[in-house]
Amino acid sequence: MSTDRLDAGTDVTARRQQNARARPGSLAGVLPFLAGNALLGTIGVFVHMAQTSALTATWFRCAFGLLGLTVWFTWRRQLGALRPTRSTAPWLLLAAALMVIGWGLFFSAIERTSAGVAVVLYHTQPMWVMLLGALWLHERPGKRSLAAVSAAMAGLFLATGVLEQFSAAEARESHTRYWAGVAFCLLGAFLTACVTVTARRLRELPAGVLAWWQCAVGAAVLWVWPMQHGWPALGTSWLWLAGLGLIHTGLAYTWIYAGMARLGTGRIAVLQFAYPAVAILIDWQFFDRRLSGLQMAGIALMGLAIWYAQREARARAGRCGEAACRTSASA
Repeated sequence: MSTDRLDAGTDVTARRQQNARARPGSLAGVLPFLAGNALLGTIGVFVHMAQTSALTATWFRCAFGLLGLTVWFTWRRQLGALRPTRSTAPWLLLAAALMVIGWGLFFSAIERTSAGVAVVLYHTQPMWVMLLGALWLHERPGKRSLAAVSAAMAGLFLATGVLEQFSAAEARESHTRYWAGVAFCLLGAFLTACVTVTARRLRELPAGVLAWWQCAVGAAVLWVWPMQHGWPALGTSWLWLAGLGLIHTGLAYTWIYAGMARLGTGRIAVLQFAYPAVAILIDWQFFDRRLSGLQMAGIALMGLAIWYAQREARARAGRCGEAACRTSASA
């Protein structure tokens, strides 16, 4: 009998360790996802210092990102992981193409509306993520997750200073160009949300594979733009452009996709607000764009929403883990 109790205790301990490793809300998913989004928040500095067109910067981002990720996979001796299978090839190509199109739509929206309006509209994607997760992956978001995402979106709305943009936007409401920009941005947000959900389908792939294919498709498609419109002058501009690819694509997206594989769509929807929050703070720090009281309140609201989502997810995962352990022990 004592041996049975010892075996049961060992089994319970093993199950607890297994649950901790598999827990979708573990730090193994949260930390890389937040770190990747924080890196993306600094991309504005690199784009500004590169002093080149949006699509040219996008091509360099893809090209240098492809180079960096290829070197990384070579060093880790995982080049074979880049070879798609019959089951993964359609999802890889779909996600890569959707992301490249989403970038193009976002840059086009900025030209037609304004950066503030475009950022707010583009980051409606968390709601798309939760909707697609419920319809496609059958991950039903709870009321608290919906509340956290809604609060984060309200905070983003305030933090970007979009209220100051309304007076200018109302004067152009009837202009087809402005509303085309709005449509481009909403469509880009939807496509980016599709990439987020698709990445959950590819969770078995090593981190960085999806980012590699994204860079490969972007480099293959967008090279025509700098060829027709001219290359940037050699010098510091190329260093900033290399940073866009190596840091903001190769490194950032590897971390983001590694975190996505361990997080549910509800938490992804909330945690990705770290990207615009960091971007707004970077604008304030480096470009001397002073934040108003409403903007500061918006950043605080986003931070509280992310903290609340983290707290609830940890508590829920802990309850589920303890319930599983009690069931195992009774068996």
